Amino acid sequence: MGYHFEKLAIEYDAMSAAKKKTSATISNDLFEDIPVLKRKWHAALKPGQSLPRYEDVMLGSLGRLADHVALLREEDDRLEITRSGRYVQQWLQNDGWDIPVECVSPDCATVLTEAAICAASSCKPHLSTAHCVRDGMVRTYDVLALPTCSRWGRTLVGVYINERATQYNLLDSIFSTTEDGVVSLATIRDSTGHPCDFQVVHHNQSAANLLKLSAAELQWRRLRQGGTMLGTAEVLARLFAVVTQSGRDQLELDCDDRSLRLGVHAFGDIVSLTVSDVTALKRREASFRLLFDANPLPMGIFDTETGRILKINAAAEEHYGYDRSSLLEMTIWDLWPESNTSNLDEAMARLTARDDFHREWQHYKADRSLIDVLAYGRRIRYDGRDGFLVAIVDITERRKVEARIAHMAHHDGLTNLPNREFYQERLRQALEPGPAGNKPVAVLCIDLDLFKNVNDSFGHPMGDRLLQAVADRLRERVSGGNLAARLGGDEFAVILGDAPSVNEASDVAARLIQALSAPYEIDGQELVIGASIGIALSPSDGETSEELMKNADMALYRAKEEGGGVHRFFEKEMDLQAQKRRDMEHDLRHAFAQGEFELHYQPLVDVASNAISGFECLLRWRHPEKGMISPADFIPVAEDIGLIVPLGEWVLREACREAARWPDGITVAVNLSAVQFRSRNLVQVVMQALAQSGLAPDRLELEITESILLAETEANLAILHQLRGLGIRISMDDFGTGYSSLSYLRSFPFDKIKIDRSFVKDLAQRSDCLAIVRAISGLGKSLNITTTAEGVETSDQLDWLRAEGCNQVQGYLFSAARPASEIAGLLAQFGARASKAA
Repeated sequence: MGYHFEKLAIEYDAMSAAKKKTSATISNDLFEDIPVLKRKWHAALKPGQSLPRYEDVMLGSLGRLADHVALLREEDDRLEITRSGRYVQQWLQNDGWDIPVECVSPDCATVLTEAAICAASSCKPHLSTAHCVRDGMVRTYDVLALPTCSRWGRTLVGVYINERATQYNLLDSIFSTTEDGVVSLATIRDSTGHPCDFQVVHHNQSAANLLKLSAAELQWRRLRQGGTMLGTAEVLARLFAVVTQSGRDQLELDCDDRSLRLGVHAFGDIVSLTVSDVTALKRREASFRLLFDANPLPMGIFDTETGRILKINAAAEEHYGYDRSSLLEMTIWDLWPESNTSNLDEAMARLTARDDFHREWQHYKADRSLIDVLAYGRRIRYDGRDGFLVAIVDITERRKVEARIAHMAHHDGLTNLPNREFYQERLRQALEPGPAGNKPVAVLCIDLDLFKNVNDSFGHPMGDRLLQAVADRLRERVSGGNLAARLGGDEFAVILGDAPSVNEASDVAARLIQALSAPYEIDGQELVIGASIGIALSPSDGETSEELMKNADMALYRAKEEGGGVHRFFEKEMDLQAQKRRDMEHDLRHAFAQGEFELHYQPLVDVASNAISGFECLLRWRHPEKGMISPADFIPVAEDIGLIVPLGEWVLREACREAARWPDGITVAVNLSAVQFRSRNLVQVVMQALAQSGLAPDRLELEITESILLAETEANLAILHQLRGLGIRISMDDFGTGYSSLSYLRSFPFDKIKIDRSFVKDLAQRSDCLAIVRAISGLGKSLNITTTAEGVETSDQLDWLRAEGCNQVQGYLFSAARPASEIAGLLAQFGARASKAA
């Protein structure tokens, strides 16, 4: 290695010794050096080589160019200058050899590094331009980097540097191009040594333009000559004061057509003036003052850092009832209700997040009355601070009118109870599924007994007073999440939305009948009426508001038939459902004890190969008297009575044991219930099932629905991650039918999503179904998630699914769910079919 560098040094010294011409000649010749060096580099490049040899490019007939060349190499991951000519050393302001590039002038180091790296990486000559400031002059240099290889295999970069003929004074360029005027004044003193005048000794063109003189007229002009805005007595007095104190000042000059701002700095007897045209700014300020001060809307400016009110107009002063001085000592938080100012920093950050805002607030006036306002704000600079200009529109009366209109639209005019429309809307809301599923809701229809007699005997005004008294008693006894309403005439209704049981609904109805049947004292008259109530409960008596209202009306009719003063449930449907439920619970416990459950398996077919890739395990109940019972009927009941956990454990063990007998690569999918996750030993149960059967974890697939992620999300996600960590595949069943299916794909990396059969059923007839399937398939492809379509029954459906890129299908087109004894036959049948297709 040492010999290598000694050899290079000898060769480089030979180049440096080859200078023969005068500097004038060199200056002319250098203009042609760059193309010459490029041609020499290309001529030295041999076929099959990525770089020419160093000796062929940098040695030989360089002659006078040696002074302009530096040699660079990479050493220990940094760039070094190993040799440099005298011209280069002057440019680098460093005559050292074998030095890191960082040691030379930073502007030179930057361009050398950039040129060398570009040349070495591209394996081609690279031409850069360097702009260096020396003694206030901007000098421009051409920097040509020539990558070469040494005979020892290393990359060496020869860099040629030469200055262009053009150069310019940096400060002169800045002064000559700025729009602000720059004037230098020399102080003239009288015989007593006091300043008495100033003479222009230097200026730029912008100064002449702003002062409306030619450059020649302005140069050497004395200010007392007049003819400029600088020669007024006021300006001269301010300039004399600055010179006397060796200080600085700022003043503004206004004439008919423009305004100038002067920045004054004194350096001994030399005064520097900066002249800026602020005409447009002053006009904007005048327009702003006119718009702001005379605006009939309350307006103000507040500081975004402190919230302090910086400026207000007369309209704001009058509207809020404070005097101006008091408002200017306040912050915007002083106007806000305490509930809105619990975290001032957060409130300010939210308020000033954008450069403008438009929002509603509530403000306190001086008398502490609360008003609703609509505020429009825009960020501005005011008095050197970052602030917001805010215009206020008082919408208090508008909000009161809107509230009255909204109340009238949803309340009965006579009793002020919610009307039928409000009642039906609240009932629909109460019936909507929540995060935990459907909640029971009770509907009570109330009819007043003997009310017609009151109307007939005492007239409608007395009847109206009685209805108002009935409404008052209902309001007193129906509260919380419940609702009482007047539907019309003497018919009222109540919603019990806090998941009432049958007994709770019965108790509420009995108390209401007792309260409404107590005597009324109206205008000295004692009136006695009664009440009858019909009750319907969801979901047993109906799942829609219409069904519940109809069934509650039927129950009310029965109560009236029985003489009134009683409450009755919608019995027929309720009794039927209750009896069916009791029978189901008894039979389920007996079936589990007697082993009446069995597993059937439906094939999962790979669309591409037309071969079975796995089976979905489906639980079947063969009742000794009723035959096969649908899982949709008995699974919810098993969950409610706590049977699903032991039943699910049996399904897992049996499915894994059976799948272990199948050929390698055939998977088994088992559905999990949300109740199984609550047992918190699900992971251990799965591990035991795998261990006892010997089934590989990657052949087990567990299917879940989004209900598992609706409750105790974090705990259930942790269980899913544990299962996936064992190598088990996790799939989302019935994808697209829930509320937040897409968000669940973000919270857990599912291996498979199953397209619900409802979308597959009408795939060929309905464009919306096709669009949904296409979207789910595209989503699965993008996220690398397998997509399986359920319920495939026709070849047309299969063709559509294949065209949309679905990976896997299952359904009666291929096979219904079969007992374990038929699995071998199904595999053989599909194996033969796949071989024939191939």
